Amino acid sequence: MLENSVWRQYNQENNFRTALSQYCNVDIDNIMDNEKALYGVMKAKLTKKELRLFSMIASGMSDNDMQKELELSYEDFLEAKRKVLKKLKQDKIKMALREVVPMDDEELF
Repeated sequence: MLENSVWRQYNQENNFRTALSQYCNVDIDNIMDNEKALYGVMKAKLTKKELRLFSMIASGMSDNDMQKELELSYEDFLEAKRKVLKKLKQDKIKMALREVVPMDDEELF
């Protein structure tokens, strides 16, 4: 599904939901199933640089390789990594990952 995405540049397996579950501390059953919609949510909530960094972190790249790929000083890299991991734990990100299930009018009564 995410063939031409930033995710696929660094991750061979399609484990996007699993990685989000792990780094956002959310049960995988509470994350939407639609990979395309989920990736769209993450693109909206993270900057391009943050999404790229998250993809690298989830792939298991070493800090030195990530730093060189992003062309940052080591201090700036550590700060960017800290920020993206902190951002993934925010409630607004966790809420966005949940699938919104439309309710029928009948369910209200």
